[in-house]
Amino acid sequence: MRVNDRVAKPSTMIVPGDEVRARVGDTTRIVEVVRVIQKRVGAPDAATCYLDRTPAPPPTAAIPVAARDRGTGRPTKRDRRMLDKWRASGV
Repeated sequence: MRVNDRVAKPSTMIVPGDEVRARVGDTTRIVEVVRVIQKRVGAPDAATCYLDRTPAPPPTAAIPVAARDRGTGRPTKRDRRMLDKWRASGV
């Protein structure tokens, strides 16, 4: 976690106007502090205390998915071999 591009400790004080960067999973969230609250509040109230400046994730290409008609039952041995061949090709 970073506050104004400096490594932040849990005791770091923040003031309105600070930029907070936090790593959440594979993305970096960037928020700007609008106001500081002194006690715990609900999520809707807390959301009014910051502006989310996180850039939108890049668009991903559609991944082809093997689909079967509904109600056709289990794949046959031939179908399974074709699926295995398709998966092994890396498509």
